[in-house]
Amino acid sequence: MHGPTSPGWLLVALCAATGAYCLLRMRSSVEEQRRAAGGEALMGFGMAAMAVPAAVFTPPAWAWPLYTAVFGAAALRALWAARTSTHHLHHLVGAGAMVYMAVVMAASPGHHGGSGVPVVTGVLLLYFAGYVLLSGARLIPVAAGGGTVGWGDRPELSRACRLSMGIAMVAMLLTL
Repeated sequence: MHGPTSPGWLLVALCAATGAYCLLRMRSSVEEQRRAAGGEALMGFGMAAMAVPAAVFTPPAWAWPLYTAVFGAAALRALWAARTSTHHLHHLVGAGAMVYMAVVMAASPGHHGGSGVPVVTGVLLLYFAGYVLLSGARLIPVAAGGGTVGWGDRPELSRACRLSMGIAMVAMLLTL
């Protein structure tokens, strides 16, 4: 990721922790939650890998096409899954944003800022900023349910997970 080192490491930690929690969510007894958590775990770990500061580690040239292929496949999977649940449209946009960032990073590995297509970056920034605001508003009214709930089935934690990934996506897009 282009930009300062300290915020880059904080972003790596946030995305890795989010990805790890999403792996825990994959233990849910609800199949749809498991599938969504798997896609979100991939996104969290992928964002963590992309957020490693360029001053510390410059990925080899083959890494960016690999990111593009992995997140391109994730976008196709999200597109297919969107037939049954509109939540997967957000996964489609997220995977598309990751493909976009990988292509931009491949095209300008040493530059800091201004490397992306301003209109595309701006549209993605608007989408994810709106998503962050909406996710934050949705987090407020979550009430504790009755009974014992496993870590994979806690709605407030999955919403916080999505909120943190949205914030991370805004931060990563701002550094393009």
